[in-house]
Amino acid sequence: MQGAFAYRGWTVTAEDIEFIGELIAKNPTASRWRLSKLLCEARNFVQPNGAPRDMLCRGLMLGLYRAGLIQLPPVRFVPKNYLAQRGRPKQLPLVDKTPVCASLSELGPLDFVQVRRTSRESLFNSLIETYHYLGYTQPVGEHLKYLVYAQGQPVACFAWSSAPRHLGPRDRYIGWSAAARKRNIRFVAYNTRFLVLPWVEVSCLASHLLSRMVKRLSDDWEKMYGHRVYFAETFVHAERFKGTCYRAANWVYLGQTTGRGKNDHTNKPNRPLKDVLGYALDKRFRQLMSRVD
Repeated sequence: MQGAFAYRGWTVTAEDIEFIGELIAKNPTASRWRLSKLLCEARNFVQPNGAPRDMLCRGLMLGLYRAGLIQLPPVRFVPKNYLAQRGRPKQLPLVDKTPVCASLSELGPLDFVQVRRTSRESLFNSLIETYHYLGYTQPVGEHLKYLVYAQGQPVACFAWSSAPRHLGPRDRYIGWSAAARKRNIRFVAYNTRFLVLPWVEVSCLASHLLSRMVKRLSDDWEKMYGHRVYFAETFVHAERFKGTCYRAANWVYLGQTTGRGKNDHTNKPNRPLKDVLGYALDKRFRQLMSRVD
């Protein structure tokens, strides 16, 4: 083979391709699904939480097959894409919308509940879809969802997900190399949604919630995915908001997006500019995220 095959930033050598070809030859009756499992086991391709990187192996083998570098057995089963078929979250009638006008001390204790993979996830999805100006979008990759309760009723929602791979203001602020970014991007958490419910009017509540949220985020991420996060980031629509609550919670302004998006092919802005704000979850974040060994 001339050169090397690249897949999702991974350089696949001729030796790798030969190994995969031999694996397929030794398992002539195995399905594509089974072959990807066998490749995960043979090369110990696992996520930080120990789960096999099955989709990575499956995508790699399909890419090699399409490039004519290996042979795969015929497709036996096409699974349903439940994410593509999923409807919009429905508004649930179980929320008390009585106006809440109080001070922080009068509001009482606040309870942060991580609701992903729990019975309360549908309530979170419904609240975001109904009351957040961007609506609900199903996250891809690692993500957490929170409902914040006061006196037994939800008052706010937080959504966190894996961070964009390339983000100029963030990358310059951290100062990591391309190799370090590729290795360590999983240590950045992206705040995709933050919503204080519209009937809740409590002075300084938003910045207080942000300050409380970042103190537990890394621990919760480790419980779910087997690794911590060291830096948090978010986008603020510059024409709609000033990001006051983030700044009041000591988030740092990092710069602005280019307005081109990740799939841009024109090098021209095609969407609104957004301010990029960041927060260090660990004082050693630059050291921890600049490692390449």
